[in-house]
Amino acid sequence: MGVESRGMKRRQLVYYLKLYDTETGQQIGNLVDITTKGCKIVSREPLPVGQAMNLRLDLPEGYFSRESVVLSGTTLWSRPDVNPDFHVTGFEVPHLGHEERKLVRQLIDRTAFHD
Repeated sequence: MGVESRGMKRRQLVYYLKLYDTETGQQIGNLVDITTKGCKIVSREPLPVGQAMNLRLDLPEGYFSRESVVLSGTTLWSRPDVNPDFHVTGFEVPHLGHEERKLVRQLIDRTAFHD
């Protein structure tokens, strides 16, 4: 899946932020990169494709008015990472609320690598 089909350039973050399943409270992986339409997750175990999930993203301290943001979406794909100990998963977030969209944009602006 290239940038053309995605529609938005992913932004890799300076931080390796943790993602938690809001239902179980368990950490499911770490955020690799993000846009306001979705993100890429790295995890020890593969995540099932087509699964709807609510993920809590803990935000870096000192940058934001909130400690976390919830991303609601669906896993689109999953495959082994370059490092065989991990898997990467594409996670689509089709309907981000206004406040959540603002926080994701701030996260990108303040903590992403820019080219």
